[in-house]
Amino acid sequence: MRKALRWLLALVLLTGMAGGGATTATAATGTDIKERILAIPGMSLIEEKPVDGYRFFVLNYTQPVDHRHPSKGTFQQRITVLHKSADRPTVFYTSGYGLSTTPARREPTQIVDGNQVSMEYRFFTPSRPDPADWSKLDIWQAASDQHRIFRALDAVYHRNWIDTGGSKGGMTATYYRRFYPHDMDGTVAYVAPNDVVNDEDSAYTRFFEQVGTADCRDRLDAVQREALVRRDEIVARYQKYADDNGLTFTTVGSADKAYENVILDLVWAFWQYHLAAECADVPAATAPTDDLYTFIDTVSGFDFYTDQGLEYYTPYLYQAGTQLGAPTFATPHLAGLLRYPGIYQPRSYVPRSIPMRFQPAAMRDIDTWVRHHARQMLFVYGQNDPWGAEPFHLGRGASDSYVMWAPGANHGANISKLTADDRALATAEVLEWAGVAPAPVQADPDTARPLAAYDAELDMRSEVLDRHPF
Repeated sequence: MRKALRWLLALVLLTGMAGGGATTATAATGTDIKERILAIPGMSLIEEKPVDGYRFFVLNYTQPVDHRHPSKGTFQQRITVLHKSADRPTVFYTSGYGLSTTPARREPTQIVDGNQVSMEYRFFTPSRPDPADWSKLDIWQAASDQHRIFRALDAVYHRNWIDTGGSKGGMTATYYRRFYPHDMDGTVAYVAPNDVVNDEDSAYTRFFEQVGTADCRDRLDAVQREALVRRDEIVARYQKYADDNGLTFTTVGSADKAYENVILDLVWAFWQYHLAAECADVPAATAPTDDLYTFIDTVSGFDFYTDQGLEYYTPYLYQAGTQLGAPTFATPHLAGLLRYPGIYQPRSYVPRSIPMRFQPAAMRDIDTWVRHHARQMLFVYGQNDPWGAEPFHLGRGASDSYVMWAPGANHGANISKLTADDRALATAEVLEWAGVAPAPVQADPDTARPLAAYDAELDMRSEVLDRHPF
């Protein structure tokens, strides 16, 4: 049925806003790919960049501010297209944040040797409506952005599509499938948190009681506690650093409040982006203040809770406080040292001029759909990643779907870091969903390998670009 619908779509001109997605197939198949893409109503070129083996376009696409009421204004949403061939499958990627305009290839793109469409998430600048009605920043509106982009490009890239993303991008890929389950042929969601009940976060506390070795946990807890014991000395240094660099604390409230958040982040951030082998680098609690300061800055980052550090992430923090949920965890070792109970939550990090109201049904709906309706979906998690403490689960209604864990991996977990058996199975499934599984792989999934060779430039860039704090 899906292929029949695509064949029909390739014959029909769906125009602009009235159809909910502008698509054109009027350009002849021999027309230059840039001309075919720019023939799509609402599509405009920002620039084309050279890249070996591909063509790379940075584009704007006209989107409605409100997909329920398309007549109430539009905005320009940035996308990129990494073009391999119109006869190859296409990977639809979003980080859930802003858009890098540097060519980079995601892991599924390498696996299927295909094209890649990447989308900037709405409300990340410059893809932000003006004026910004923050009530239009929700998971359904964002999924509808993806749906329109898919419909616009599907007549050009008519082979199978796989959507993907990591962390918030993995969540985004999952939500897109929930609201538009028939657009994609498969989903690869990396390290995607699933905070079903926002106020029940005991899973995170259990995670920090078990991750790594007891010695490493004790060392991190001791540094975290000592950082608060020496609070006044370090906050004075922090305030001077902010003053010297023009950084302010209006949203959080003060350098002291920002510092408390930085310290609460410390153990989480260590496990998110560091490995158990790096426990040897954790300073002793008796270390000089300079050593503690450097360690805290390296792991948590003093810039983040400044106004300037928070600004870029405001759309994510708004969504965490309205739909996605945000984790909390017990810190009994910090008893008597915390001055601001309740500060560690999204409302503290979003300007008060932006109203927020939490919608508890949003994630329950997603979780129920995944458990009972997931089709051709792969969730990949890192064993030592705190964001995996509340993962997605598959129920009896799910089919041809998997949850896999990369041993010892952190928030950078991917298919290449799975065990050999899981890696082969995951690769074989992605190839099958994309419609490009070679005959030997169909006969024996253990032989599955990426169809494109690793590219140290294109593929390494993806790993660097994925380092979001959430």
